[in-house]
Amino acid sequence: MPEQPHQPEGAIAGTGMGGAMDLGASEAVTLERAPGGPPGTGPAGRPRSLWSDAWRDLRRNPVFLLSALVILFLVFISLWPSAIASGSPLTCDLAKSQDGPGPGAPFGYDGQGCNVYTRTVYGARASVTVGLCATLGVALLGSVLGGLAGYFGGTWDSLLSRLTDIFFAIPVVLGGLVLLSVVTSNTVWPVVGFMVLLGWPQISRIARGAVITAKQNDYVQAARALGASDSRILLRHIAPNAVAPVIVVATIALGTYIALEATLSYLGVGLKPPSVSWGIDISAASPYIRNAPHALLWPAGALALTVLAFIMLGDAVRDALDPKLR
Repeated sequence: MPEQPHQPEGAIAGTGMGGAMDLGASEAVTLERAPGGPPGTGPAGRPRSLWSDAWRDLRRNPVFLLSALVILFLVFISLWPSAIASGSPLTCDLAKSQDGPGPGAPFGYDGQGCNVYTRTVYGARASVTVGLCATLGVALLGSVLGGLAGYFGGTWDSLLSRLTDIFFAIPVVLGGLVLLSVVTSNTVWPVVGFMVLLGWPQISRIARGAVITAKQNDYVQAARALGASDSRILLRHIAPNAVAPVIVVATIALGTYIALEATLSYLGVGLKPPSVSWGIDISAASPYIRNAPHALLWPAGALALTVLAFIMLGDAVRDALDPKLR
C-alpha cells in the first residue's frame, strides 16, 4: 500500500469526530521548517499556531520591544508614582510660581507653584487608566455586537449597521463637549463611559467583517454539519480566528483614547481639578507659555511619548498578525 502522507498531530484526519472539528484557522500550521521537526512544526515536532508565530516575530522586533518597555514603565509609575516622585502633586507654593528647574524639581514649577515633575509623573495614572479601561470596554462591546451581527446576519445585521452609521455621524469632540459638560464627577469613569459609547462602532465593524470571513471557512461548515451549537461555533471556532484584527485596532486606538482624554481635559469637560491629568496641566500652562514653557512642554512631551508608544505597539502587533507579511 502507498505510504500515507504525514499529517500534523490533531489534524482533521485524526481519529475522533469531536477532535477533528476543533482545529481552527488560528491553529493552522506554517510552511517554515523548524529545527528538529518536519515543516510547520516547532522544535518539539508540534504544529505552530498563528499566535506562537506572532509572538516569535514580536520578540525579534525592536519596535515592539522599545514600545513595550515604555508602556511597562508607564504602567509602573501609574501604579506606584511615589517610587520615582516624592511629595504630593497637589502641594503648591505660589512663591515658586513659574520658577525653572531646581533641587527637588527637575522640571521646574508651574503657574501655581506646583512641582511639574511630580504632576507629570502622577498624571500618567489618569491617562493610562482611561486608555486601558476605554479600550477594554470598546473591544468587548464592539466585538460582541459586531460578532453577533456578522454571524446571524438578517435583521440584526441591518439594524446594527444603521445604528453604527448614526454613531459615526456624531463628532467625537463635539459629543464630548455636550455630554460631559453636564457631568460634575472628578473621576475617570464618565470619560471612560463616553469613549465606550462613541468608540464601539469602529470595533463592531471590524469584528463583523472578521466573523463573516471566518464563518465561511470549511472547519466552521464541518462543525455546523456535525450539529455543533451556535454558541460553540462562535466561541470555539470563530472567535479565536476573528479576534486578531480586533486586537490590532484596539491596540492602536488605545493611544487615541489617551489623546482624546487629554483633549477633553484641556477643554475643561474631561477630568477636572483637583484631578491630576496631562490635559489639565497643558491647559493651565498655555497662558504663560512664553514665560514658563517648561510647565507645558514636559506634560505635553509625556503625552506625545505615551501615544506614540501605543501606536508603535499596535503597528508591531499588526505586522506580526498579518499573514500577508509572512
